[in-house]
Amino acid sequence: MRRKATDPRIQLLLRELDQAYDKKAWHGTTLRGSLRGLTVKEARWRPARGRHNIWELVLHAAYWKYIVLRKLSGDSERKFPRPGSNFPRLPKKADSKTWAKDVRLLQEQHTGLRKAVERFPVHRLAAKARKSIWSNVDHIHGIAAHDLYHAGQIQLLKRLQRRK
Repeated sequence: MRRKATDPRIQLLLRELDQAYDKKAWHGTTLRGSLRGLTVKEARWRPARGRHNIWELVLHAAYWKYIVLRKLSGDSERKFPRPGSNFPRLPKKADSKTWAKDVRLLQEQHTGLRKAVERFPVHRLAAKARKSIWSNVDHIHGIAAHDLYHAGQIQLLKRLQRRK
């Protein structure tokens, strides 16, 4: 259950995160919505050698949600649940169970990030995140934009698959 943040700046950031990830938005498909109903075969399809597939984009999006959460929390001990970074490798056994597990990983990272933003001190929004040139609010806006960017990529990959 989502609790209501009281500060309008935090409310705006949460709305931006929600509309990019999983809530109704004027712009169309969200990141989570772009994954609805995908099969393992569709998630693993690659448009060309050396290009990313949907599954890799899911792991990448989860990883960067983790990075932003880590920056906001200042917790340098926090570890990503999967080995690797940026574009973690796909599991050796790529079946519907492992696909569902990685989609859940994305959801878990989003939920953790959203909770951190709900509790984030407003007076720290403009401050620079740990070891960064960007402010905390820049990271929050950025991760929402990141979700939308990859939702668009996923929609395009789905359309390309259906044309082959």
